Amino acid sequence: QVQLVESGGGLVQAGGSLRLSCKVSGSNFRVNTMAWYRQAPGKQRDLVADINSGGRTNYADSVKGRFTISRDNVKNTVYLQMNSLKSEDTAVYYCKVTAPWAYWGQGTQVTVSS
Repeated sequence: QVQLVESGGGLVQAGGSLRLSCKVSGSNFRVNTMAWYRQAPGKQRDLVADINSGGRTNYADSVKGRFTISRDNVKNTVYLQMNSLKSEDTAVYYCKVTAPWAYWGQGTQVTVSS
């Protein structure tokens, strides 16, 4: 049974930073792409950033230059370092991995106060 456990969300003031973590366990297959999505109230779930097994990254335009995705293949963990946070970054953040099917985390709330 594949499990994704997210941590690191919380309340932060605009301009502050947070670091999200998502640890994958129980997979008998290689973890391929790891990604972070977010969903604000009343909006669809959108891709924030992803990273493939080779370390190539991809970011939404809205977070380029502020967020950094990284992964530790030994720990099977993906991180999202979020700097210069804005109120519009407020959302539930979800981790998604492909191993080889898609698995989602339970979500972690990030609230940025202005």
